[in-house]
Parts: sequence; structure tokens; C-alpha cells
Amino acid sequence: MILITGASGQLGDALVKLCRERGIAHAAVARPEFDFEKPETIAACFAAAKPDFVINAAAYTAVDKAETDQEAAKAGNHTGPLALAKLCEGAGIPFIHVSTDYVFDGNKGAPYVETDPTGPTGVYGATKRDGEEAILASGAKAVILRTAWVYAAHGKNFARTMLNAGRKMPQLRVVADQRGTPTAAPDLAAAILAIVEKISATGWEQQYRGIFHATGAGETTWHGFATAIFAEAAKHGYKAPDVQAIATADWPTPTRRPPDSRLDCSKLARIFGVTLPDWQASLPGIVTALLILDAAG
Repeated sequence: MILITGASGQLGDALVKLCRERGIAHAAVARPEFDFEKPETIAACFAAAKPDFVINAAAYTAVDKAETDQEAAKAGNHTGPLALAKLCEGAGIPFIHVSTDYVFDGNKGAPYVETDPTGPTGVYGATKRDGEEAILASGAKAVILRTAWVYAAHGKNFARTMLNAGRKMPQLRVVADQRGTPTAAPDLAAAILAIVEKISATGWEQQYRGIFHATGAGETTWHGFATAIFAEAAKHGYKAPDVQAIATADWPTPTRRPPDSRLDCSKLARIFGVTLPDWQASLPGIVTALLILDAAG
């Protein structure tokens, strides 16, 4: 039995769908039933599920809002996940937790490996970093997956935002000096279930414990991502806007984004035998699904 938290989000939704397709026993929880800001709900959902694995896809993800909503960000990314990790530690079961590229400042100039020093530039990244450290200190059988630029046909994300904006405006301005890797939620969900399968097959091994990077392969910029989204949409008759490349300085935000948050995912491949597809291979299916969903109202 797998307990999936944050089931209403992009990754949680993808995990639930994949478990259903594969006939994997699971319990899916989300707000208000499961809420990191209400610690009593964490223990109640855990006790009800009696899980063999926990996959934590719940998080506080409003990057800019976190600057003024610090307590909620801390609960969603640090203290809440820690409470869940402690329950897993007490039960002796594996805990798979999802973190972010925003734990880095983006100034390395090359893909980050798991042992690189962290240096978050805002409250969101700091709470995610603090959550990682607390979970590892808890003694839980924890697999922490740092991912980036997650998008799907479900929920709020960059791809949906671009398609919606492109319908309203003939010209869009998109940042072209931030580099990273789009990660399709279904790909990340498949990778997580492959990790569960590996642990189930071998039993827990100490090499599984720790931090792993898990993003789509390849790289691009937000401008490159937007251009690719519209190129796919155009194949379905979507009238694409003109996408202008701008600098980060031309689009100020409360939180400074990492200019280069590419992650080296070779450890994930080495330890678990898991590699996510190239981001360009996964994009067409999700863009198609987004257009179908939006057309349906």
C-alpha cells in the first residue's frame, strides 16, 4: 500500500493515475483531509492508510507568495514533511519526498550534483532546503528527489499559462536567461514508481537513502520552453503569438530565480537504474492533452 500525499496537485494526480492503470494499491490524500498546516491530519491519514511506502507530493509551491507567507511555506515544505518522515521512521517504511532545484542559487555554471552546496535565494527554496536536512536528520528511510520546472495537463503550470496567455495576446515576453529542464509530471511519477518497485524487489539498502536529482533530460530556457510549447500547439491549429526573448531584469519578481538550475541526474540512473525521458519527447503529449481539455471547457 502506497500513501500518496498532495493527490490534487500535478505530481500527485499523475501518481494516482499511474497507480490505477497498473493496479497498484494506494491511498490518495489531499487538502482539506490532509494538510501540513494541521498536524493532526498528518497522523490521522497515516494511521488510516497503514502504508508500506509514503510518497510526499504535497508542498507549498507559491514561490513569490512565500516571501510574505513564511509560516505556511515552512509548514508545507519543512515541518509538515518532517512530521510525515518521523511517522515513516517509526513504522520502518521508506519515505519518498520531492524537493526542488530552487535549493541552489544557480550560479555554478554547470549542472548541479547532489553534493554541491545549497544556496537558496528566497523563502521557498530555503524552506525546501530546511525540509531536506530535517528529513535526513530524522533517521527515516528517505529518498529525496530534487526536480524542476514540473508541468502537466493537470493543474497550474507554465505550459497552461503560456497557452492561455497566447490566446489573449498576440505578443508575449518570456525570460530567456534562466536555464533548466522541464519535467513532465507523468515522467516523474513513473520514475518514482520505478524507485518503489526497485526497493520492493531488493529490500531497503543504505545506498537508497539520501538526495537524488530527477528531471527530464536535456535543457532549455523559459523562452525556449515557451517556443516549443507554441510550436506543438500550432500543429493542432493553435494560432501562436510572437514570443519575445527578454532578460530576467526585464521581468522583476519578489524572489530571485536561479539563472542556471540544471541538475545532473546520473546518480539516480546509477543507484536506481532510472532515467527520465528528454523533455522534448514528453512535451507533445501534454500540449495535446492541454488543448483537448481547454477545448472541452
